[in-house]
Amino acid sequence: MQLLLLAQAQSSSSQLIAAFKHNPTFMVMNMCCSAIVLTIVIERFAFQLSKYRVNSKEFFAQIKKLVTAGNIDRAIKLCEASDYPILQLVKAGLTHSNKGPDEIDAALSEKLSELKPAAEKRVGALWSLANIATLIGLLGTVSGLIATFAAIANPALSQADKQRMLSNGIAEAMYNTALGLGIAVFCMITHIILHTRAKAIQHDLETTMERTFNLLTIQTRN
Repeated sequence: MQLLLLAQAQSSSSQLIAAFKHNPTFMVMNMCCSAIVLTIVIERFAFQLSKYRVNSKEFFAQIKKLVTAGNIDRAIKLCEASDYPILQLVKAGLTHSNKGPDEIDAALSEKLSELKPAAEKRVGALWSLANIATLIGLLGTVSGLIATFAAIANPALSQADKQRMLSNGIAEAMYNTALGLGIAVFCMITHIILHTRAKAIQHDLETTMERTFNLLTIQTRN
């Protein structure tokens, strides 16, 4: 059984190499597409995990204690400890805490409009890349089938050459289809994960903005 599986694996590898040598154009295009996809996915996951690792509830609890005690300057310094978006948003409200509710709301809204798009930046491109990879795979499939039919219809070729070109053409078609669909599925799965995380991050920013506004307006009245 193991020998059979090994033989099948070697046969598949040889067919893939033969298909790649026969017409590598569309496979190379999809490999370039997959490299772009991996770059976006790794960069987005790294960004979301590094920039939004602050627990907003715990951080806001510390800010609330300082603001309630009248230590606005210490609260601002705490926000300046890092460039995390949550800290930047709260700082935007704290720096306008001595002004009216309208000014505080305007400062928070402006900062929020700057921070929200960054959470979902380039995530939408994954859906487009999924379609592109599928279409490139389809072009490779059509190209392989055209080569197959051309080999069958060519009377100048020997039976052995026809058999070889037929095998290469079918392999080219199938591997292009598999590669395109594989990239597309990966794009869709990662898009769902990253998009869901981005929406949760944006919701967290909006919630923090509301908490900061309510805290500062109540504190101003007191």
